[in-house]
Amino acid sequence: MVDNGFWLDRPTLVTGATGLVGSWLVKRLIAAGADVVCLVRDWIPTSELVRSSAIEQVKVVRGDVRDQALLERVLGEYEINTVFHLAAQTIVTVANRNPISTFETNIQGTWALLEACHRSPKVQQIVVASSDKAYGDQPVLPYAESTPLQGAHPYDVSKSCADLIARSYALTYGLPVTITRCGNFFGGGDLNWNRIIPGTIRSIVRGQPPIIRSDGKYVRDYFYVEDGADAYMLLAEKLASDRALVGEAFNFSYECPLTVLDIVTHLLRLMRCDFAPEIRNEVSNEIHSQYLDADKARSLLGWQPLYALEQGLDATIRWYEQYFAAQ
Repeated sequence: MVDNGFWLDRPTLVTGATGLVGSWLVKRLIAAGADVVCLVRDWIPTSELVRSSAIEQVKVVRGDVRDQALLERVLGEYEINTVFHLAAQTIVTVANRNPISTFETNIQGTWALLEACHRSPKVQQIVVASSDKAYGDQPVLPYAESTPLQGAHPYDVSKSCADLIARSYALTYGLPVTITRCGNFFGGGDLNWNRIIPGTIRSIVRGQPPIIRSDGKYVRDYFYVEDGADAYMLLAEKLASDRALVGEAFNFSYECPLTVLDIVTHLLRLMRCDFAPEIRNEVSNEIHSQYLDADKARSLLGWQPLYALEQGLDATIRWYEQYFAAQ
């Protein structure tokens, strides 16, 4: 549970604020009383940040996360204390098609932000959003934070590199950075219909069988977006009082790995639908099984999720039902 007193009037920068996690994080920061500045590259009217009108309660800076001079200006002029770095190209299939733009955003964007923070003495906490994909394909599961980072395909490599760069700035310069590694985020506001949860919900709402692009046996962690936002804020709070956390990475997970077919079956049951999913078995360059051990976050941070997996799925279904009803 976050401490609203910590966030009251705190100048806070969020990159990637129009993304799935960024939108919900900004909403939670506003509710806690933070003075939020959002770096926004593209105007996305369908973003939850815009649709919820939360964007009207923050300062918005238009620009690219690779623009170090812009970042230095923002950090200085708004006297930013806390930084959440979420800006990234997050779609695996896009990364496979367009590796250079993914590398530029995810890797160059990270070093540009960290170098700007290094030159900005007001910055006190930085939370960098990595991913379970940074671990790459590993023979031992679940992944612990000590598991080597060895991405192989473009998206995985971009997250491994950004993660290592963040740790490098912490260890070399004492920059107050911590790193989060989470599984597959889900929640209201994700309009990338190629992702299994929003795509499945949309299919069911439209009276169509859900489509599984893999063989349905790929195993993943699924993590509700509001728990992700809460975990990011808790980590920033803990970093403010414990310098021993500088450079540390933390897995956040329900520790409930599911196959793609499992998650589709959950959604079908919750939405009282008896469709049989269409299994296409057409994906490539994706890791077969990934899931996380969150013991470090529980023991060092006192972290506990706010939601059970099924509660998160229920909340997500309600969001999409309202979304489609309004169309």
